[in-house]
Amino acid sequence: MGTLRLATRGSPLALRQTELVSELLRQAHPGLDVASLIVRTQGDRDGTTPLDQIGGQGVFVTEVEVAVAEGRADAAVHSAKDMPSVMPAPFVLGAVPPRADPRDALVGATLAGLPAGGLVATGSARRRAQLAALRPDLVFTDLRGNMARRVAMAEEGKVSAVVVAVAAMERLGWMDKVRDVLDPVAVLPQAGQGAIAVQCREDDAGTRELLAVIDHEPSHRALRSERAVLAVLGGNCTLPVGAFAEPDPDGIGAALRVSGLLASGDGHTVIRVTRWGEDPEAVGAAVAHALMHEGGAAIEGFDGLLDVTP
Repeated sequence: MGTLRLATRGSPLALRQTELVSELLRQAHPGLDVASLIVRTQGDRDGTTPLDQIGGQGVFVTEVEVAVAEGRADAAVHSAKDMPSVMPAPFVLGAVPPRADPRDALVGATLAGLPAGGLVATGSARRRAQLAALRPDLVFTDLRGNMARRVAMAEEGKVSAVVVAVAAMERLGWMDKVRDVLDPVAVLPQAGQGAIAVQCREDDAGTRELLAVIDHEPSHRALRSERAVLAVLGGNCTLPVGAFAEPDPDGIGAALRVSGLLASGDGHTVIRVTRWGEDPEAVGAAVAHALMHEGGAAIEGFDGLLDVTP
């Protein structure tokens, strides 16, 4: 059947995710050879500067996309949470495999067990704002680098705890290091957290056909809705934002329950809303408008849409 080339970052987690996609493709298409092309991104080259200072969303994605656009690879494998909310031309989201656990977790201590003044490491404004709202007594410090470096910070006692994604720990086989899995209602996940996004060129019918077989529709629909929340808030929104879509347990058919969060950086203001609907983009947009209508547009630093009609 030939070879399908997958572009990916070179971190252990990115390689593991690409391996998972490769396994699904080989199972779905016996005889297909799948190869990886490792790309070093801007976010990999600069492992210390806060992400919002070197480009924010997209710093782990753009160079990987270029490999596909230039024909050096047929598709790109991303952590869905790293992708900008609007897909650039000429790309489409070819597949979203079954999503892993989207929750956040702590390494080093439980949330309840953290001492007053405990130092918590995270590079995520979303995580920091929500944890600050739950525990105003905590102190936070930025942290960049691969998962091994982050986990080591807590295990070596350099910080009281490090916030990580459960999905990352599962994929790396490190769940024994997790001390506390955080309630997704109390700490809403990042849009796309736990999901793998496989991206390809819109005009590449052959690759799209191969990828379609490994697409998990419920995970794909949830991701579409969460990305819609970010897209409607505006690509320039630098405030802490969370979005999480899941099948509505009380609904029928294709209903989604979508929760969204918009907060001030210090966690003093945290706005949460939930909406239900069957159209992923429509319900995601409704969540974004509701967040602004409920006071998000008044948070200092908000520079997203000005239309706050719910």
